[in-house]
This record gives sequence, C-alpha cells and structure tokens, in this order.
Amino acid sequence: MSQPWEIYDALLDGLPGDVVVRASGQGPRWTRVLNSAGGVGTAWTMDVRSRPALAEGSLDGRPLRDVGALVKSWNLAEASIGQAAINSWYSREETAAANGFEPTGEGLTWRQVFDPYQERIAGKKVAVIGHFPFAEAALAGAGEYICLERNLQPGDWPDSACEYILPEQDYVFITGMTLVNKTLPRLLQICRDAKVSLVGPTVPLSPVLFGHGADNLSGFVCTEPERLDEAIRRGCSMEIFTGGRMVSIDGPRFGRRPG
Repeated sequence: MSQPWEIYDALLDGLPGDVVVRASGQGPRWTRVLNSAGGVGTAWTMDVRSRPALAEGSLDGRPLRDVGALVKSWNLAEASIGQAAINSWYSREETAAANGFEPTGEGLTWRQVFDPYQERIAGKKVAVIGHFPFAEAALAGAGEYICLERNLQPGDWPDSACEYILPEQDYVFITGMTLVNKTLPRLLQICRDAKVSLVGPTVPLSPVLFGHGADNLSGFVCTEPERLDEAIRRGCSMEIFTGGRMVSIDGPRFGRRPG
C-alpha cells in the first residue's frame, strides 16, 4: 500500500451514486446513519473534536458518498459519522450477502465473537488492538496474548508499542475504530506477516479490505433498526447487538469462514 488514503478511497468508490442519507444520529457510544436504500450503519463514536468539522448543517438528503467522505475528517467525531455512512451501505443485509458474508455462528452473542478463532490461535502469538473485555478469556489458548490500547486499562500495552510488537505476532485482531482514527493503514503494513482479522461494528463489510492486508472481516448487520436506535439513545455499549447479527468472511489466506 503506497498511500494511506487508498483504503478509504476504495471504500468510497464502492458506494452508489444515487443513494442519499435519510437520517443520522450520534450517541455517547455509537453513531448511526440510515440511507435511502434502507441500510443502517454504525460506528463507535470517537468524541475528539480538536479540529474543525468539514460539514455544516444537517446531513439529511446529502449523497451517501459525500457523507461517507467525512471519514477523512480529523475531527474524529465527524469521522465517526463518515464511517457509519460507509457502513450503512456495506452493512445493508442485501449488500453483505452479495459480498459473501455469512452469520458468524448460530446462537453466538457479541461477547463470543472471538470463540470461532480458538482452534486457529491455539499456541500462537496473538495481539488484539482495542480493549475487548471478553477477548482474553476467549483467546486463552493462545501461546501469548497481548492487548494494545490507547485508553489503557490494567495489563494493557500502550498502542505506541504496536511498531515493536506486531511484526512478531501470528494473529492480530484489530478494532474497526482504527479506520476512524486513521491508524489502520499503518497497522496493516506492520502486520503483513500475521493473519489479520478486523473486528467490530465499525468494520466496513467490504472484501476490498483483503487487498490492503486484512485476512478476515467480522462485523455487524442491523436487522432491527428500532432496537438499535433505542440502544444508541440510551448510550448502551453491548445492547446494540440485539438489533442485528454478527457476520464474517475470510479472505484468500484464511481459506474458509470461521464457525
């Protein structure tokens, strides 16, 4: 990958030109965008507003591509809206199915998102970028487990250690929030010798990411918008998953879907 924006441009190029934003909303934890094709996209809200926003006024009625382009904003709260707009197309049930995504596992909850990888990571060196509170227990069979995080909790490694640690890993799981804060392009570069899975509702469900260093995508499709909206309004972290289901797809290097 020669330019960091290539990933973003590839995702934006896949958005239709005739779809507009119908509604958008931002809660303390999650951001949501609804488009005119009936798709609903979510992204974690990054409440970083040190830089001015690129857009002014309501986003309703604007082309999806234009709102999606806000993912490039360095006002990260605005970039969260851009990512949710992108996801409103790729996480649309019909789009995800056409791109080959399938349910991660029958009866799995979001807390079990790492369970399908237990056999694969057994005895391996594993790093998780982003503090998923349930990841360490699910990946207990790893030979070595490291969590890298910007907002540190006990036991976490600071994310500045990525440059030193990731080249040594066998498997790396990366939160989709790294698209919003713009660290994903570099992370994929330094993980090129590992198997890389992008994980979480912020992950765009687009196989184009396989051409940029990802090997697996595990994300979220909204099937009940009202339940999703209620969870977002209440500021709930986990309850948004009652409004949809997890889906996953493997790239060529993984060979088969987990589960």
